[in-house]
Parts: sequence; structure tokens; C-alpha cells
Amino acid sequence: MKATSRRPVVIIGAGPVGVAAALMLARHGVRSLLLERHRDVYPLPRAVVADDEVRRILQSVGVHEEFAVLARPARGLRLLDARRRMITEFPRSMHGHHGFPQTSMFDQPELERLLRDALARRSECELWGGVEVVSVTQGTDGSSDPTGPVRVTFRRDGSDEAEHLWADAVLGCDGAGSLTRDAIGTLWEDLHFEESWRVIDVRTSRPVRTWEGAEQICSPTRPATFMRVGEDRYRWEFRLADDQPLDGPDGWERLRELVAPWVDLPPDALPGDDFEVIRQAQYTFRARLADRWRRGRIFLLGDAAHLTPPFVGQGLCAGLRDAYNLTWKLARVLQEGAPEGLLDTYERERKPHARHVIRIAVAVGWAMTGGQDRGAALRRAIVGTACRIPGVTEAVSRDLSPALTAGPLVRRRPRLTGRVLAGTFCPQPWVRHDGRRVRLDDVLGESFAVLTAVPSTAQMTAVATALGAPTIHVDDLGDDGTLAAWLARGRSDAVLLRPDRVVMDTVRVGTGDFADTAAWAPLLHTARRTADARPLTRNTTP
Repeated sequence: MKATSRRPVVIIGAGPVGVAAALMLARHGVRSLLLERHRDVYPLPRAVVADDEVRRILQSVGVHEEFAVLARPARGLRLLDARRRMITEFPRSMHGHHGFPQTSMFDQPELERLLRDALARRSECELWGGVEVVSVTQGTDGSSDPTGPVRVTFRRDGSDEAEHLWADAVLGCDGAGSLTRDAIGTLWEDLHFEESWRVIDVRTSRPVRTWEGAEQICSPTRPATFMRVGEDRYRWEFRLADDQPLDGPDGWERLRELVAPWVDLPPDALPGDDFEVIRQAQYTFRARLADRWRRGRIFLLGDAAHLTPPFVGQGLCAGLRDAYNLTWKLARVLQEGAPEGLLDTYERERKPHARHVIRIAVAVGWAMTGGQDRGAALRRAIVGTACRIPGVTEAVSRDLSPALTAGPLVRRRPRLTGRVLAGTFCPQPWVRHDGRRVRLDDVLGESFAVLTAVPSTAQMTAVATALGAPTIHVDDLGDDGTLAAWLARGRSDAVLLRPDRVVMDTVRVGTGDFADTAAWAPLLHTARRTADARPLTRNTTP
């Protein structure tokens, strides 16, 4: 077996989650190596939806302006009955809480190319294509040291010789069939949704009856999803059995019938005549959650950790949230000597969040299909009635990304009046900085930050100094009043923001100050490495 070097972080899988994770680590100064079995970007479209939180994440890795060129903002989601009559609509704003359209449609291969181009510009990142990982093992003896190096064994294309390298941490971004998940002994928790669907991506110049959003057809016999992805690009998803092909003469007639509610294809039209099927694939939509997301320094992200039906467009979004949550914590441990317990908060924060999103997707899926038993019609009727109750649609839209639960990095205080801000994201308006109009995150920097509407107190200054956080007064930002109003609604004078822009702690109006730094020092203390400390990277095996 051939031995190679040691790396701070090895990422298995160079899809959008893996590449974005590498870019996030790079901005914190952490070097990484991505291992990917494919040589190039997977050419066919898969994910097509990003929300405003994800666009903010893309901003953090420096590709948001390029992404805006290829993205198409969408107006929301409509649930329709079998006759295409409106059941309810979940509207989406063109300017969401994070400063971007709440829903954007895009072509995944185009996003992946943007991310890989950004990766190529970063010296901290390296990508090896044509590499198949065959095993991942924690510790030099396989199990003894949960903080010790991880051994990754792989083979290159065209070679039968196994090689290995060592890493201080491994991120498993290797999808639903994750080898990394098997390596840490994770089991799936079944969240009770499994259906076979056909996904069809089409390019056509024909008139299409559509609106600038997604449609879900709620029908026990022919549920479907439809959305406009680009200028002449459309996606349909139909629940179809494996033995109902859409190619060949019979399949073409079946496809014509399926898309007839949206586009007219004359009887003499042939495949490819102004209606090009770019891709069709059969998928089994599942709802599953990994029972553990970490073993030692091995982590699961994206589809390796959770699977969701696509009905609210949160599959890729959830994976990018995983990366955004984990990478700053991992960087703090690897670069600054923060305690290992900081990494325990990754699963603690992300797993309930992922479960919530999956349950929403399953609920929409059941609203669409209702199952095939006698209670199907009743369930659909109940969902339809509930969605007509004032405020329900707004709550569902808002709760696609609920607040993080209280924990070591989210300090909840007894509720007085107003919205609790701890665990939620800070909004991102446009602000003025150094004479330029920029987004708020460009001012906040890469680490913690204190955002205040009152003069800084000695204790605020002490907290900011301990965490290396700038203190920023909202009156100095020249925004449109968004930040001051947000603090006022939360009955807060100031907030402590984490590097991922989540509110960690608040100063409530007239009730005191931030928690004493001792409250989170056990997790965020950063001991300086000594000269004889184990280096983060070296060119020999342990």
C-alpha cells in the first residue's frame, strides 16, 4: 500500500456541498483536499432550487454575483388539485431576510462549475478527480483515539494499487450511498415516505402555460411537480412506476399526455422538435435521517446525513447549511485549539433542523398524493382546509428554516415580550461602509461580531475582545432601518453573532448584559498552540 501525505481536512465528494465546504474552510485559513470519483462536474441537472439563506451562504464563498446571473427568482409554491384549481399558495418574496430572493431556480451543473472555478482560485484547496475512496478509519489503530488522525484509503482511476493519506478531520459529502456513513456505523431512521417518481428536464421554445414559481398537483392518481427553471428550461416530476417509460413511441405518447396541461404538442410532433428532453431519471423519493452524524473527527454532511423528498426544494439547501454550521467550528478547533466539545454542537444543532425540514416536505408530499388508502381523500381535504386558515401559509414559509434550539452556542433567556432572537439569523440589509454600498456580511467579517443599538458597555467590550469580535453600532451602518427594527422587535439592545450569522446571545432591553464569558468559554476558549504541539499538516504518516 502506497502512503501519501497528511492533510488538515479531507473531503470525500466534490459535489456542491463538498466544494462549498472546502471554500468555507479556506476563508478560515484551513487547507483541504477533495477526493472525487468523477473527473468532471456531473453533467445532468439534479437540484434546481436555492433559498435566500443558501444564497447568503454562496455570498460567503464569493460566488453570489456569478450565481445571480444564472439564477431565476421564483414567486413561490402553489398546491393545486387534480383539475389544477388552487388549494393554497406559499408566496416568496423577491427580497428575503437574508437579502436575496427567497426562492431561486438554477441549473445544478452551472452552480457546480461556479464553485469549482472559485476552488481553483484558492491555494488552500486541492481537488483530485478520478479517485475512489475505499475505506475511512478513525485513529492510527482503527478506534483508540477519537481526536487522532483519520486514515483515508483510495484508488486512482486505472490503478489497482491502494493508497492512503491521513487527515485531522474527514467530511463525508459522498451522497445517499455514503461510504463514510457506513464507516462510522450510522443507521438510517425512516421518516416514512418512499415513492417512485420520474424526473424530466426539458428545453422547449413552445408556449408553456406557467407562472414564475413551482406547482404541486395534488392527486391520488397522478401527482406531479412542475417548475420553470430557466428561460427555456422546465422540469416535470411525475409519480410513475419503473415499467412506464417515457422514451420510444409509446413513451412519447405517454409524455405528451402527461405534459398536456402545460404545453401543447401536436400529434405529428416528434421528440426533439422544439421539445428536447435533456434528461429523464427514475428516483425513489425517501425521507431518512442518520442516527449519528459524527464519530471522532469523521463527519457526515448533505445526503450522507439526511434524505428528503424534493417537494419544498430543500435537499441541497440542507447540505449547504450543514457545511456552513460545521466549518467555522472545525476551523476554530484545528486552527486555534478550541476544545473538541465545540464539534459536538454540529449534530446537536443541525439534526433537529433537518428533521423539521424533512417533515414539512413529507407533509407536502402527503398533501400531493395522500397515499392510496381510504383515508387519502380525507387527508388531502384536511391539508387543504388547514392551508386556508389565515397565517398558516406564512408560518409554513417562515418555518422552512426555524430557529436553532437552545444549547451551548444559543443562549435563550426567559421570554418577556417580542420575538426571541437567539438561534435565529441576523437579517442582511444593504449598508454603507467606507463610502460604498455593500451587504452587511461584508462588514461583519469572518468571525464573531457584536451588533448594538446602544453604546457599548464594558462587558460587551470584554466579550468582543475575548472572541475577537468587532463591535458595530447599527446607526453607523446607514441601512434602511432594518437592523434597528429587528432589534426592537426582539426587545434587544445588542446581539452577539456567530460566524454563521446566527444570534448566539442578546442583551435584552433594560435587563442586563451578555452572559459572562465563562458561560461559553469551555467551548470557545482558544488555547495557543505551543512549539511542540502536533502540527496541522505534515508530509509523513503518523
